[in-house]
Amino acid sequence: MKAAYIHIPFCHHICHYCDFNKVFMKGQPVDEYLEALEKEMSLSVNKQVMETVFVGGGTPTALNEKQLDKLVSAINGQLNIDTNTEYTFEANPGDLSKEKLAILKKAGVNRLSFGVQTFNDELLKKIGRSHRAKDVFESIENAKAAGFDNISIDLIYSLPGQTKQDFIESIQTALGLGLVHYSGYSLIIEPKTVFYNLLQKGKLPLPGEDAEAEMYEILMEQMDIGGLRQYEISNFAVPGFESRHNLTYWNNEEYYGFGAGAHGYVNGIRQSNFGPLKKYMEPLSKGELPIIDAHKVTLEEKMEEEMFLGLRKTEGVSIRHFEEKFGRNPLDLFSGQIKDWSAKGLLKSDGDKISLTRQGRLLGNEVFQSFIGVSNH
Repeated sequence: MKAAYIHIPFCHHICHYCDFNKVFMKGQPVDEYLEALEKEMSLSVNKQVMETVFVGGGTPTALNEKQLDKLVSAINGQLNIDTNTEYTFEANPGDLSKEKLAILKKAGVNRLSFGVQTFNDELLKKIGRSHRAKDVFESIENAKAAGFDNISIDLIYSLPGQTKQDFIESIQTALGLGLVHYSGYSLIIEPKTVFYNLLQKGKLPLPGEDAEAEMYEILMEQMDIGGLRQYEISNFAVPGFESRHNLTYWNNEEYYGFGAGAHGYVNGIRQSNFGPLKKYMEPLSKGELPIIDAHKVTLEEKMEEEMFLGLRKTEGVSIRHFEEKFGRNPLDLFSGQIKDWSAKGLLKSDGDKISLTRQGRLLGNEVFQSFIGVSNH
């Protein structure tokens, strides 16, 4: 176990598209939650050095200075973190005071990921974000001044009322910040969100599938021009600054998941925690883990996951690595899908690698789904 994801479910503000496990922060038992989180880590970890730690949410930076200090003390006390650990905090532009930056820096956090989404203030308002473009510039400037050089920002495209020109401007503004990592995701409308309810009523003017595909093409082109390398469907980095934590997922490796609603993959078992805070904290108060669901992954499922997760990476799946891991050749195991998608120009196998073509990246989900529940026994 070399990776850990830690979930902080609190937000000052709930965005219209978000379906992650989160709660409005006011009046919540934040301190008790942080104690429960520390307890969960203490019950789970061995003392192996962590290669990556990722603190996400919710909004981890919604915590006040005292709570943030408590959180990093708990993490550093329970997990074995050294100078080579990639230690990431998700942050909301405008939430990250100089005091909070100093706390993170002192604790050894060395990577920040800002949820920017767009640089258009009108759109930010429309999607329920509390920050504005000026907050992004200020937060990035403060982060750099505090000594952070490994900074990533997220953008979302295909937003309600968003034009291609608007998206190009957002990407160019983002690239103008000269950061080492960018992520770009298309808007997905999830049940139980404000946007889902608006869509049901016919009140959400989305750009449509064709425009979405064009925006994705624009994203790939602009990032390429900006000197960023696409290493995964939605992720672009200066070489050497790829997110090692996210590569844990795409390489189908195991990781801890701590916190309410967090998912982990431990000793061949995919497990998830209770989402509601009370249900999460209750078992921990008795010294028990807050797991609601655990599934032992079969060999067939592991091989399928290796394919559909690995194909998200630009370099694709290594045949040699697959054979070393499972003693089977993926070209034999999934011959039908590989031939089929290769004939359609969406997959290619080249030497040791099976990967998506550029066209395949546009239709990635269809390709991935075809590997689920099908390995030839």
